[in-house]
This record gives sequence, C-alpha cells and structure tokens, in this order.
Amino acid sequence: MIRICATEDVPKGTVISADVDGTQIAVVHGEDDRFYAVYDECSHAAVALSEGEVEDCTLECWLHGSRFDLRTGEPTGLPATERVPVYPVEVRDGDIFVSLTPSNGVTR
Repeated sequence: MIRICATEDVPKGTVISADVDGTQIAVVHGEDDRFYAVYDECSHAAVALSEGEVEDCTLECWLHGSRFDLRTGEPTGLPATERVPVYPVEVRDGDIFVSLTPSNGVTR
C-alpha cells in the first residue's frame, strides 16, 4: 500500500488525481463517505476521470458523460463499454493508502 494523501485533502464528493509510481489514479471521496481509487483515464476516450463529477458511487467522464461505478469499474452508461481498473483503498490514521493491484482484475 502506498500513501496518497490525508483524508482531509479529499472532501466528500470530490476527486483528486495522484501519480502512484507512474500510474495515474483518481482518488474519490464518495457520497457514501468511503474512499475509492480508479485508473484516471476513461476506457472510451483517453481523458482524465478525475476532472469529472462524483454522484453517489459513480464518477462521470466529463467529455462524453459515461459514468463508472467506483466499486466495480463498470460503466453505467454509453458510450463507454469497458471497465476501468479499481484499486484497493485503506484509510489509516487519517491517511489514504492505495494498492496498485486492481481489485476488479482489470489492467490498463
């Protein structure tokens, strides 16, 4: 697990981008008050998901409007049809840690 930042750096309902050993990760503070990490690139178009909007447990691609489930990486609407990698997150002592081994089996 690699430390990303403090939990206070990601307010509820927001997302930040982090470079983790050369992999761009979108770290999301979901509206369910949990933290999530997904690969920071839409599977439909090569744009940063971290620039999109958080709604419930989804992250929207700002370019074409596809939403991705933060728990599974599944797209919940077109035009995206492929999942994005989802990474395990742990919160320890007020800090967010992420593993680079995808929990959903999707590689980039």
